[in-house]
Amino acid sequence: MIKTRKIVSLLGPAFVAAVAYVDPGNFAANFSAGSQYGYMLLWVLVVANIMASLVQYLSAKVGLVTGQSLPEVIATKLSRKARIAYWAQAELVAIATDLAEVIGGAIALQLLFGLPLIIGGIITGAISLLLLFIYSHRGQKIFERVIVGLLLIIPLGFIAGLVMAPPDAGGIVNGLVPRLDGKDTILLAVAMLGATVMPHVVYLHSALARDRHGKVPLKQLRHFLKVTRVDVGIAMVVAGSVNIAMLVLAASALRGLPETDTLAGIFGALGTTIGPLVAFLFALGLLVSGLASTAVGSHAGAVIMEGMLHRRISPFLRRIIVIIPAVILLALNVEPTQALVFSQVALSFGIPFALIPLAMVTASKKIMGMAVNKKYTTIAISVIAAIVIVLNFALIVLTFFGE
Repeated sequence: MIKTRKIVSLLGPAFVAAVAYVDPGNFAANFSAGSQYGYMLLWVLVVANIMASLVQYLSAKVGLVTGQSLPEVIATKLSRKARIAYWAQAELVAIATDLAEVIGGAIALQLLFGLPLIIGGIITGAISLLLLFIYSHRGQKIFERVIVGLLLIIPLGFIAGLVMAPPDAGGIVNGLVPRLDGKDTILLAVAMLGATVMPHVVYLHSALARDRHGKVPLKQLRHFLKVTRVDVGIAMVVAGSVNIAMLVLAASALRGLPETDTLAGIFGALGTTIGPLVAFLFALGLLVSGLASTAVGSHAGAVIMEGMLHRRISPFLRRIIVIIPAVILLALNVEPTQALVFSQVALSFGIPFALIPLAMVTASKKIMGMAVNKKYTTIAISVIAAIVIVLNFALIVLTFFGE
């Protein structure tokens, strides 16, 4: 009992990272995929979740072994100009994430309370400042507990919806067969991948592990790595199940219905086909995901800047800076759901810049010592990076040269 309690006390960092895997971009990408193509793209979520599990474990391992975040380790290998360039692309990815999360929260507040999107965006940003205050003044463990509590609220609507509109078992099995059908399915697949294997969280998880445990002594490293595998495994099963539930619910209840290409349309369709309670829980889950993930995304941006440029700015100032362009987009009446999907595509283009260095760092015996990757692990992470690059290249070709 004491040993189990001790192991449980070490869990947590992966759950903070997992919040980013169920952010508003996931809502937009997964519900769009399910309502438009049924179960066809279910396999993308399964594959992406397997990829994410390995990626997050390796990121946490970097923090435990080196006592540094992944950006800090990468920075030691780059010149000053290269560090600035690398920081710029990583920061843009983090900003794209923040934009999606603020917009998602604004949509949820409009659905729940009828607030204008601009006001909703400001409120979302303000509440995220409160979450950052908890992290700054109450410590990482309290922050983790708050985030885990929020994470457990998100799937309530999907569980209720699936009970009331049971999915087709044959369709689920068929959806596990890998296939794509033209440019639009590739766009959604890339968006789903970008919303699951998120580059800013790859950087963040190494810092979360470092901040929680520090550089682990060699004699304790094996135990901490084992606990980290459990932490990542449980967190990713939770996040993966929520994502799969989104797509399956959309496929079973919304397939073929008109006006389900926006979150507002999905909210209305759920209320009509299943009931107002499920629609309310959907909007509540969307709001919670926006609030929680925006705090996590802001923290990730700070980790990237500190690691690459050795500079820190207040997370509260960073939060305010990012809220401004999100509010501007909302003021310009940019269609918010489409903005969410394209933000996830932008995330996907940033994945190779995180995964390739992660593969190189964790394969280096000089850096990782006894925790260096096994050969098959390096092959696996390299294959993951290659798959993402191929999908992105296919998307570019079809967008600019396809019919």
